[in-house]
Amino acid sequence: MAHLLHIDASPRGERSHSRRLTKELVEQWQQAHPTDTVTYRDIGHHPVPHVDESWIAAAFTPPEQHTPELREAIRLSDQLVDEFLAADIYIIGVPMYNFSVPSTFKAYIDQIVRVGRTVAFEPNNAGNAFKPLVLGKKMVVIEARGDSGFQPGGRYEKMNYHDPYLITVFGFMGITDITFVHVENDEYGGQKLAESIAAARVKITELVAAWDGLITSAVA
Repeated sequence: MAHLLHIDASPRGERSHSRRLTKELVEQWQQAHPTDTVTYRDIGHHPVPHVDESWIAAAFTPPEQHTPELREAIRLSDQLVDEFLAADIYIIGVPMYNFSVPSTFKAYIDQIVRVGRTVAFEPNNAGNAFKPLVLGKKMVVIEARGDSGFQPGGRYEKMNYHDPYLITVFGFMGITDITFVHVENDEYGGQKLAESIAAARVKITELVAAWDGLITSAVA
């Protein structure tokens, strides 16, 4: 059995394209794999807090030295990391806001990038002090954009800090098998948007079919 972690980061409700498509992807997967488990976290409607000084103190203090206050400061982060590590597949809906990710999703990432949990730090290993600890996972990012042209070679390529950032930060933890599904032209609507949504749905169906045998054999 595989374990999916489904995350939505859009603050929108029914009007959210990323929410709608992550839901469709998970439903297709569950139809094919009814015994698999899914954990859902809605960051868009229930954001996690930004890190603060107490969090930093707790994250960089050995657990055996934690005071009750430090344990409470890091409690949610521990839960989020446990949840993250338990998954085999990540299905994430995260729109592009001002060329990058929403601040709520950045707050989530800051909660789960943890030394000793998702990345190792070996200060004596000069030039390669950080080592990823989250290995063998797969991720799908469904991203909604207001315009088009953010792809390599596109007119807005240099303004795309969304995809490169996610590739960098999740790769830092060890997740390098990342597939992006883009819904574009939300600002234009009409035929342009409809065509983009249709193309995204085709890609989702193809993705589920392609992953079927790979995931089944990997977790058997």
